[in-house]
Amino acid sequence: MMYWQVDALQAAGCTDIIQEKASSSKDRPQLQQLLTRLRAGDTLVVWKLDRLGRSLKDLVMLVTGFQEKGVHFVSLHDHLDTTTAQGRLMFNLFASLAEFERDIIRERTKAGLTAARARGRQGGRPKGLSKEALSKAQAAKTLYLQQDKTVAQIGQLLGVGRATIYRYLAHLGVPTGGTQKLTGA
Repeated sequence: MMYWQVDALQAAGCTDIIQEKASSSKDRPQLQQLLTRLRAGDTLVVWKLDRLGRSLKDLVMLVTGFQEKGVHFVSLHDHLDTTTAQGRLMFNLFASLAEFERDIIRERTKAGLTAARARGRQGGRPKGLSKEALSKAQAAKTLYLQQDKTVAQIGQLLGVGRATIYRYLAHLGVPTGGTQKLTGA
């Protein structure tokens, strides 16, 4: 935070000024601590809206949370003050724009997926196993059919869980008979 921002906050009557150490970080411990301290009747003042939220969606969520707690919000640079009718109107416009933005993104995503499906493309992970997983599956099958190790032991040897061993075996068509070992083969 620049010294002139601090000066502006102090001139606005702020007594407790909080600064994040790393402003680009997604972890914002100072902000999280502040949010837990805010009580009904408090007023949170920021120099500029982008100092509080990283996106319009974040801002709307935060300020909506403030309103639900009875906390007022003021942005000095943006002339937004939720203690006034005009400030609440401006915030509601921001909220509407954020919702509009989400709807547009949702529509574009849906249209893109529909177009991709029409071209024969399917989303999601590729079906089957990767080369590494197929190698582990073959090893699991060999160890399982030797019948001298439990599925848990095989999983431990291969660095995967029991459920993964069962998936590998099913993928390779090895009957497992539920939780019992194969008896013949």
